[in-house]
Amino acid sequence: MADGCGNYIDGKVVPARASETTPVFNPSRGEVIAHAPACREEDVEQAVRAARNALPGWAETPPNDRCRMLFRYRQLLENNFESLARLVTREHGKTFEESCGDVRRGIDTVEMACGIPSLLMGQFLDNVARGIDGTVSRQPIGVCAGITPYNFPAMVPMWMYPLAIACGNTFILKPSPKVPLTAMRLADLANEAGLPPGVFNIVHGGKEAVDALLRHPQVAAVSFVGSTHVAKHVYEIGTANGKRVQAAGGAKNYMLVMPDADFDATIGAIMGAAFGCGGQRCMAGSVAVAVGDAGDPLIQRLVQATADLKIGPTDRDDSIAMGPLIDASARARVLHYLDLGIREGAVLAVDGRKWTTPPGEGFFVGPSVFDRVTPEMQIARDEIFGPVLSVMRAASLEEAIAFANRSSYGNGAVIFTGDGAATRKFAREIQCGMVGVNVGVPAPMAIFPFSGWNQSFFGDLHMQGLEGIQFYTRAKVVLTRWNPGGKRTTWS
Repeated sequence: MADGCGNYIDGKVVPARASETTPVFNPSRGEVIAHAPACREEDVEQAVRAARNALPGWAETPPNDRCRMLFRYRQLLENNFESLARLVTREHGKTFEESCGDVRRGIDTVEMACGIPSLLMGQFLDNVARGIDGTVSRQPIGVCAGITPYNFPAMVPMWMYPLAIACGNTFILKPSPKVPLTAMRLADLANEAGLPPGVFNIVHGGKEAVDALLRHPQVAAVSFVGSTHVAKHVYEIGTANGKRVQAAGGAKNYMLVMPDADFDATIGAIMGAAFGCGGQRCMAGSVAVAVGDAGDPLIQRLVQATADLKIGPTDRDDSIAMGPLIDASARARVLHYLDLGIREGAVLAVDGRKWTTPPGEGFFVGPSVFDRVTPEMQIARDEIFGPVLSVMRAASLEEAIAFANRSSYGNGAVIFTGDGAATRKFAREIQCGMVGVNVGVPAPMAIFPFSGWNQSFFGDLHMQGLEGIQFYTRAKVVLTRWNPGGKRTTWS
């Protein structure tokens, strides 16, 4: 039986004022398990009011005290690790192993936030001018908002709110209506850890809730992860309303395979990059470029590896290697691109349509591999966001790099080789923010920024790492001069 899902405001679950809802599915079964409210401006106003009221007290809370709360929160996340991962699998459909990674990478950011007393330390210069000392401190920016996608129900929200609240801000999370349950559980645990009411709030919904957050005069900063089209909208509307914005968009990540690559390790890395989480991630490796005579062996090995991949419902079988897509519309989009690739003249070496299930039995499409893809094809340019790998063939490393640099995106790219000179050339010339060498998915750990370029990111300061701390704070410079006997200074 499906349950309703309320908002989380001022430390408690409250009914949404909206009457319309969005169904939340178990993608493995195609069944509705909950309903997320399509919140409106009045729901957002309620959350902003709670966050605004909590801000002065939380901003004045010493960083060491905030840190202690985060340590308690981190321990509660560890204590509930398996149940959180099971919840992610239930509402998203990714495998249990993938869900464990989702939760673990989120906890990584909480652990980084636990170091906030050191991360917030400023600068000091004695006698910056005669008799004057100068300091720079990092101050909270205010009420912050996060708008997150469905593909990482735990990790992406935790990219945002732990750092924001560690820095002394209050926070409003607007999770994807497709995966609201994990976010609500994360809020429950924050409450249990002793986070004061109003510091962390959740409102559900779609565009109306997003636009209300972007236009609200008391929201100071907005973080977003999603498609490039929506990222650009968030950035433009948010900045036009005077907000600091970081908006991570889509991607088309290239994987270059040199003839000298270790093919056993390379195939495993490509399979994980292309088909992990059903290809539903912005760091998915969606284009493989075979350089020189690497093409035929690469296709042969990929055909065999996909045939060996165990596909099925993930909610009851931990041995499954690839689960369903998030919903029927996602499945329809992938099927559309498979038809399009065939019409464009690519060779469908592995056809994922044979794994498609009837309506009501989960949202499945198997892994697909296109061969002989060219850069001008739409399947090579668009973010498909599903288990579809396009294989191009390049005569040289220079041509392969040129193929990749034609993409309008710029999240990640990797090279598989044992050649140091080729690696150096690739790392210097590739136009993206995250680079891997014999690594399938070059997503950085929490201590480094998630550094998308081009149409993969809109803003100046990225999520995670020290850039995340800078985004959620602003610098205050204080110049101090004390005069003997407390006499007034006369400037001349």
